Amino acid sequence: MAKRLSEKQIAAIELLSRPKMDGKTYAQIAEEVGISERQLRNWRNDDYFNDQLKRKIVANTIDRLPEVMQAVPDIIINEGNAAMLRTLLQAHGMLTEKLEVDNKGNNDADTSAIKAEIERMRKAKAETKDS
Repeated sequence: MAKRLSEKQIAAIELLSRPKMDGKTYAQIAEEVGISERQLRNWRNDDYFNDQLKRKIVANTIDRLPEVMQAVPDIIINEGNAAMLRTLLQAHGMLTEKLEVDNKGNNDADTSAIKAEIERMRKAKAETKDS
């Protein structure tokens, strides 16, 4: 069964999703919604509530994304912001996370098997030449 938000949770998300929470504190938002500040903080610790808050923030800002992406190259060039360059390249799929693999297992058995196979092939080659 899908989890649902109460009307008070929806109202809290609306207020929390505004830029800088419209200058309000958690206590002020809680009072406006009609709950305790403790209840609001409990909701902020709930994964489902936070997922819905993030969705609301994205919905509120999606229309401005083209402006943001257009401003990024100027920030990179004018401020020499390497972190912003990395973000831009990732957004365009031109940079991926580096993945390192560290094999900490015992490779002695593998190395011995490879050496044995090389020796077997040398002997086979030598026998072929002698034939």
